[in-house]
Amino acid sequence: MSDECELIVLRYDTPSLERWSSRAYDGSFGYVSAQGAPLVDLLDPRPGERVLDLGCGTGVQTAQLASRGARVLGIDGSPAMIEKALAQYPGLDFIVGDGHDFTVAQAYDAVFSNAALHWMSRDPGAVIASVREALTPGGRFVAEMGGAGNCAELTAAMLTAWREYGLREPDLPWYFPTPAEYARRLEREGFVVRLLEYFDRPTPLDECPGGAADWVRMFASSVLEGLPPDIVEPLLRRVNELAAPALRRETGWMADYVRLRFAAVRR
Repeated sequence: MSDECELIVLRYDTPSLERWSSRAYDGSFGYVSAQGAPLVDLLDPRPGERVLDLGCGTGVQTAQLASRGARVLGIDGSPAMIEKALAQYPGLDFIVGDGHDFTVAQAYDAVFSNAALHWMSRDPGAVIASVREALTPGGRFVAEMGGAGNCAELTAAMLTAWREYGLREPDLPWYFPTPAEYARRLEREGFVVRLLEYFDRPTPLDECPGGAADWVRMFASSVLEGLPPDIVEPLLRRVNELAAPALRRETGWMADYVRLRFAAVRR
């Protein structure tokens, strides 16, 4: 590992992500990395460029960026993810950190982020501001995140099940903006938007035998905290029943994803 990690000052403030299973992320939910390949092409990193991978997970795409000759640092809020990234890619630099609040001593040519910005929901404007400060003038911010309507059927099934069980409506951990909303945020924080795409991407949950319940356990585990243990399983079975008409096919379960992909340049 190089000395580059010493140039980064970050604050870890996302405890819910610490409970993610890196094994499940790369196994049942490996599509998160696999479907990010077009985003790497959109960034088109050049040899020698300094690239920061924000929300790098287990480092799969960090390694892809490095394979193109970029000098890459991966940042993620989950110590478990970073531990696995370091084990899998010992020649690359990774660090635990909070996307809302980080600084770099030497500016980067690009910031890349796949399927991570919607988790940084406490203050999305602060995330964009931190990205801007990490970039050189003219530096690129290329990312894909969940957009408005993402997981609408999954979320509706969850909320209905909670209501039927007489539970308080759960606090959902994501931020799914409309294209116009996020473009305004980018422009407000000093970016020029060069590309913005908003599209449906229904995604097979091929390795989720428990259907929507498995998805909730992985991506919304925080909503299960504090519930009486004896109701968790029947509650998740009810989520499956409610989600099945919209999301279960003959070939298996689907996730109703809606994505927001963009490329912006720092003014």
